[in-house]
Amino acid sequence: MKPSSMPGRPQSAPALFQLLSDSALSRAALNACGAPLALLDASSARHPVSYVNTAFAAYFGFGESEAVGKSLATLLLRGDEALLQRVLADSPSAWPLTAWRKDGAALQVQLALGAIRDVEGRLTHWVLTFSDRSELARLRAEVESLVVLRLETGGQPARGAQQPRVEIAPADELHAERQPVRSLHQR
Repeated sequence: MKPSSMPGRPQSAPALFQLLSDSALSRAALNACGAPLALLDASSARHPVSYVNTAFAAYFGFGESEAVGKSLATLLLRGDEALLQRVLADSPSAWPLTAWRKDGAALQVQLALGAIRDVEGRLTHWVLTFSDRSELARLRAEVESLVVLRLETGGQPARGAQQPRVEIAPADELHAERQPVRSLHQR
């Protein structure tokens, strides 16, 4: 049986059928990807969102119908178009950023950026993937607070560091009250 006579396949436009089939497969693959992903249209000066996958919608709270046509800066960067332009100008790259969910919660993310070019080499889209860095940011803040606490309280230096000489005052200078030691039965 010839491919053009196969059931379900259009007779007049096999190339179009293949293109649509490939497009549907690509879209399904992007939607199945577990990482939040967005496509930006590079041909427009505004660089609007042209696609977001389901992981993007789940992570940031913006579904495809809410995101498509809008600026990524408006959605996630609190309107900071200049930041978005800097990110796009450094393509391909990875950026640690604070992004905001639809509900206003701040998220620490790493944005990885890649360019898609047509057969003539013209930039057509940017692919942006996001990875969560909230746990890393939380751990860094915790370590920094411990370092500050150690410095404020005069904590011990790190193992292997030179120990400062400690002078202990004679007992009569300590002015400590002496209390008699009582047995356990007297307590």
